[in-house]
Amino acid sequence: MKILTIIGARPQFIKAAVLSRAFKEFPSIKEFIVHTGQHYDDNMSAVFFKELGLQQADINLNIQGGTNAGMLSLMIPAIEKIILQQEPDLVLVYGDTVSTLAGALAAKMTGIKLAHAEAGMRHGDLSIAEEFNRVLTDQISDLLFCSTETALENLFNEGLKRKKAEAYMCGDLMMDAAIYYSEQAKKRKLILSDEQNANYVLCTLHRAENVDHKEKLRNILEALDEIHTEIPVVLPLHPRTRKQMNEFGLTTTVHVIEPVGYMDILNLIKNSKLVLTDSGGLQKEAFYFKKHSVLMREQTEWVELEQNGYLCIAGSDRIKIVNSFHDLLKKNSAFTENFYGQGDAGIKIAAHINNYEDA
Repeated sequence: MKILTIIGARPQFIKAAVLSRAFKEFPSIKEFIVHTGQHYDDNMSAVFFKELGLQQADINLNIQGGTNAGMLSLMIPAIEKIILQQEPDLVLVYGDTVSTLAGALAAKMTGIKLAHAEAGMRHGDLSIAEEFNRVLTDQISDLLFCSTETALENLFNEGLKRKKAEAYMCGDLMMDAAIYYSEQAKKRKLILSDEQNANYVLCTLHRAENVDHKEKLRNILEALDEIHTEIPVVLPLHPRTRKQMNEFGLTTTVHVIEPVGYMDILNLIKNSKLVLTDSGGLQKEAFYFKKHSVLMREQTEWVELEQNGYLCIAGSDRIKIVNSFHDLLKKNSAFTENFYGQGDAGIKIAAHINNYEDA
C-alpha cells in the first residue's frame, strides 16, 4: 500500500514522526511525504524534522503566508498534481490546519481514499478555523482515527453509521511522542540556567484569535506581566506573535526566548510549575507530565482535561487568566486518569491502515 502523507505544521511533524516509525513495522506500507510549507521557519519546521528523526519530505510545496483561503486555493491544486503523479492508495492527513483540509479535499476530488488522524475532536465553534477544518475533513474521510472515546462518540453523533467510513479509538499520537522523545530529551542540555530552571511557568501564545486582535493580545500580555511579578514566565515567542506585537506596539516584561524544538519544549514543560497556553497540543502535553494548564482560549477540544480539573479556560480575560493561574498553582491533583491511551496509538493506526481492504 502506498500512502501519501500531508503535513505542514509543528504538531503534524510530531504525529507523523510517530506514525512513520510505526509504518516501518509493516513492509507492505510505502510512504510518500508532502510538506505544504505552512510552517517554514527553521525554528518551526526544519528543527522538528532533525530532532524527531522524521524523513525529509519527498516534496515541499513552499506555500505559506496570506489568508487561510489563499493558502487553501494554492495547496489543493498542488497536492492534486502530486496525487495524480504518485497514484497513492490512501491520503493521510493530521489534525486541523489548512494543510489538513487541503489534503483532504484534494484526495476526494481525485477519488483517493482519505484517512484522518486525530479525528472527532470538537469544541463547537465553527468560527474558529481549526474547528472548521477538522469538521469538514471528518465528513469526507474514509478512515477516522480518534484520540479519545469522546472524539469517537462525536463522530457517531454526527452520523458516522450512515456513511461508508470506519472509525477507531486508537489513543493519542502526541502521547506516543511524549513518552518516546522525553527519554531522548533527558540527554539534552537545558536551555534555562539552573537558577531559572528552579522556578518558572511556561507560556505559549500564537493563535490567530488572540494575536491578531490588539485588545485581546494586550489583555493576555498584561496578565502575563502580572504573573511574572510573582513567578518568572518563560515565553518562547512564536514568529506570528512577535510580528503582531511589533505591529500593535505592544511589549512584555516576561522572559522571552526564541521558538524551541520539540525536545526543548518537553523539558520546559516537565520542569515548569504550570503551563499557560492557547495551543491545542500543549494542553495534553502538560497533562502527560502532570502539570495543570491555563487555557487562553474560549473553548477546548480536549474536554476531559477541563471536566476533571486539570485545565482552566480563561480566554483572553486578564482577570480570569491571573485568577486561574493562582487557583491551579496551589492545586494538588493525582493525574491518575488515562484519557489518551497507552502510548501505542501509532502501531494501532498503522495496523488498521495495513489491513484496510478498500483503499
